[in-house]
Amino acid sequence: MRPELVCEDCGAVRGALDWRCEGARLRIANLPRYDPAACDSQESGLWRYAAMLPASRRVSLGAGGTPLVPVRLDAHAFQAKLEYCNPTGSFKDRGTEVMVNHFIANGVDEVVEDSSGNAGASLAACVAAAGIRARIFAPADAPAAKLAHIRAYGADLVTVPGPRQAAADACLAATATAVYASHAWSPFFVAGQMTCAWEIFEQGGAPDVVLCCAGHGGLFTGLARGFAALKDAALIDRLPRMVVAQAAACDPLVRAWESDLDEAPAVSPTAGVADGISVARPVHGAEILRALRETDGAALRVSDGEILAAQKRLWRKGLLVEPTSAVPVAALLSGQLPLEGRIVIPLTGSGLKLLT
Repeated sequence: MRPELVCEDCGAVRGALDWRCEGARLRIANLPRYDPAACDSQESGLWRYAAMLPASRRVSLGAGGTPLVPVRLDAHAFQAKLEYCNPTGSFKDRGTEVMVNHFIANGVDEVVEDSSGNAGASLAACVAAAGIRARIFAPADAPAAKLAHIRAYGADLVTVPGPRQAAADACLAATATAVYASHAWSPFFVAGQMTCAWEIFEQGGAPDVVLCCAGHGGLFTGLARGFAALKDAALIDRLPRMVVAQAAACDPLVRAWESDLDEAPAVSPTAGVADGISVARPVHGAEILRALRETDGAALRVSDGEILAAQKRLWRKGLLVEPTSAVPVAALLSGQLPLEGRIVIPLTGSGLKLLT
């Protein structure tokens, strides 16, 4: 199958390596429908779902196939999807593998990306395996251990002073000579994240609630689309209640939810511990807000103090996560919204990256 990219706004057909259309997202018009009979029983990772993905495997580091474990914190019980067990220590690897395999099929030899850490490391690792050159633009004040992680794979790391947007702007300028491997904009990246929902379903059926943190929202969007694909295939009769959590330091989705907006407004982030989701204006904001409304979900805000307390409690349960991963757990523990039934929380990034 050759993927057909179209603009979500105007419907224009775009080229295989385009990443947006006049500021609008692209979608894959001919994405295969979910078919349980097509799952490869010999695979345990994301390529188990190769028949439903828009790229064929040429390179893989083994993304996907992450554990789902029960956790109890006081009166709160949930299942943690350990996305930090992916090869480079974050959920980004699912989307990166699908996106990079699409690039390989189209003869790409150099890519650029902007990232505060996890996405850059994921891309640097996968393109290293594929023999593709990479330049990663990162904020100069990003965690030093995350920057070292990117360098370790041989990528050309460009640190940019100033706010997160400065790194994004520098990366956009570099797209004049290289392909933009954007975890925020690529529809191939989101397609890879759909596999997380399919694994959760196979590990115990559809949950009642999915509680997920979001920056640009690639994982949240992938989960929502993944469960929608299961419903379209008549494998589940209802969608999980989708709930998003953000840090008070950068909370455009929560502000939009509280103001009943259809789009997330641009905000000015302040310094906070959840650097992985410090995104001023989420690319997938409108779709996330629709999913919240369609599933009786909500958007919840937590403070840095609540995040660090939740992180410490997860560590004491043997779950060594970075602060960003603790955001949805902090939201659950806050009691802002009563949540019942089977609750699944993806733990998105490893705390090992931040230990010194």
